[in-house]
Amino acid sequence: MKSDNEIPSALIALFMNVLRRLADLPRPLRRLTAFAMDAALCVLSVWLAFSIRMGQWELVSPPVLTVIAVALPSWFLAAWWCGTYRSIIRSAGGRTIANIAVACLLMSLPMVTIFTFLGLEGIPRTVSILQPMILLILLATSRVLIRYALVDVLHLVHRGRQQRVAIYGAGRAGQQLGLALRHEGHLVLTCYFDDDESLIGDRIDGIRIHPPYDIGPLVGELAIDEILLALPSTTRARRAEIVESLKKFQVSVRSLPSIGNIIDGEVSIRDLKDVKVEDLLGRDPVPPDELLLGEAIADKIVLVSGAGGSIGSELCRQIMARGPRCLVLVERSEFALYSILSELEEAGDEDASAVIIPELADVSDAASIRRVMERYRPQSVFHAAAYKHVPLVEKNPVSGLRNNIFGTYHCCVEAERVGASRFILVSTDKAVRPTNIMGASKRVCELIVQARADEGDGETIFSIVRFGNVLSSSGSVVPRFQAQINAGGPVTLTHREVTRYFMTIPEAAQLVLQAGAMAKGGEVFVLDMGQPVRIVDLARTMIQLSGRTVRDERNLDGDIVIEEIGLRPGEKMYEELLIGDNPEPTSHSRIMRAKEERLGWSELSEWLDNMRRALESGDADGAMLVVRTLVPGYAPTNSRESASPAAEPNDDNDNRVASR
Repeated sequence: MKSDNEIPSALIALFMNVLRRLADLPRPLRRLTAFAMDAALCVLSVWLAFSIRMGQWELVSPPVLTVIAVALPSWFLAAWWCGTYRSIIRSAGGRTIANIAVACLLMSLPMVTIFTFLGLEGIPRTVSILQPMILLILLATSRVLIRYALVDVLHLVHRGRQQRVAIYGAGRAGQQLGLALRHEGHLVLTCYFDDDESLIGDRIDGIRIHPPYDIGPLVGELAIDEILLALPSTTRARRAEIVESLKKFQVSVRSLPSIGNIIDGEVSIRDLKDVKVEDLLGRDPVPPDELLLGEAIADKIVLVSGAGGSIGSELCRQIMARGPRCLVLVERSEFALYSILSELEEAGDEDASAVIIPELADVSDAASIRRVMERYRPQSVFHAAAYKHVPLVEKNPVSGLRNNIFGTYHCCVEAERVGASRFILVSTDKAVRPTNIMGASKRVCELIVQARADEGDGETIFSIVRFGNVLSSSGSVVPRFQAQINAGGPVTLTHREVTRYFMTIPEAAQLVLQAGAMAKGGEVFVLDMGQPVRIVDLARTMIQLSGRTVRDERNLDGDIVIEEIGLRPGEKMYEELLIGDNPEPTSHSRIMRAKEERLGWSELSEWLDNMRRALESGDADGAMLVVRTLVPGYAPTNSRESASPAAEPNDDNDNRVASR
């Protein structure tokens, strides 16, 4: 026999089980259940109205049945008109209650007309006023009870695997996120944190707001597993400060996107994203100059080589947003070309007149590039096609030099031949005093563009845009670190003192477009990359933001170890953006103009002919000898080239080129 305490528990469990089964029914059945429940409440409201008015319980009588016969169709007609049954009961809130109130008001119109103004014998006139008011109370109460009962069911279902979270930011976004958490059975909101001292001690739906300096004690006291940043309008610099302050606590951190990504003021758990590395750069984007952005794009035929790469694809996205007449996508990878083409077509505006043309072509093939240039005769060319993975190019110098150097050569010459107005080369900081073949090849690409700018008739404006690493690009360290963290480690890096400049892909592409538009001919534009970042600090931050700890000599019980595997062939300890000194400012705060040494076209052409013959015969050493001649600052480290006889210094050539 069950004890007295077991009976209520069993009834509660039975009730919760029934609610859970109702919540899992198909939507048509759930709506039918709501109809039946509201019909019962409508009948109950009539009985209560009569009982209150008459002072006695009168359940079945002709007057009661008459009022029920009018009340039921009146309610369902009013509810249909107001769309009451299109609302999801488990998400019922203030708007749902307001909708029910309007429906009850509409329902009262025929009730008052029939029973108050016209009047029927045996039916008190006030019943027509009391009944809609009582029905409103019953319906509102039922919605609130069901909503919170279903939330309790979700928490019971997920008991044992709930995650305890706190929200940093008690503003509008934080409050909406807190409301959304009610429907997530696996998440339990413990508290809010906010910088606004006037809010400290207040409560949002019973949850207390604490100052940020209480995070440390409360993480342990409340067993907080994760902190959710609800700061969509905060500057990136402030967000970086907050993220930095949270690193020392063993909690994972997620963030809402920028305010522009929150549609119609609705915030959901799906909006939360892992904190990205760009949030840690502490650098707010500069609003773009739309006149500059449109200068080389609007109503023009634009060609992008390497259109499927990280930078190339972002260039295509931003170009399409500025209204080109035609965008030609040149890409050698079939899958990459298909991916960017599909994305642009799906994202396209139906009213836009821009034509998107995919061209599966290899920039190092002179015939292919000539065919593409002659067919479309682009007015602006953005040359982003290149092999950029340092170790791979180091092991494949023939392919790397052919693709990077002669791809640029063919695109330059053919763009000029068809009368393109602008040619913009996307370069890299690895071209500055290069220590690897990839960087040296890109410096030769710069020399080609500069030489054509000096040699040409001025019809085509040639320019170069040089910048450092972009975050989350193909081959970037960031996705590799994230994959290693997700796998439980170890996180591997080449050297603890390695530093790199980083920039987001959208910002880099935006600045490339603006720099290309302000060119007059032959400039090397250098983008302001901010402060260099130590790769080991980046790894530590990513580990800590995932809610894990670094295992080292100071913390032997940590989760993930950071391993140093040694510098790769051709890798630098640090990167530079300038070969010379004293860069000149431009009209844009994040774009500088560098002063670089250059070669004449006739002399450069001779060396390129020598390199072409070497590459055609597969002579990597002969080709690299030309590279060393053209790029005197090239100093290979830890690579096949440093041990090659062809890599011996040539003082005469070095002095001759450097004197220019």
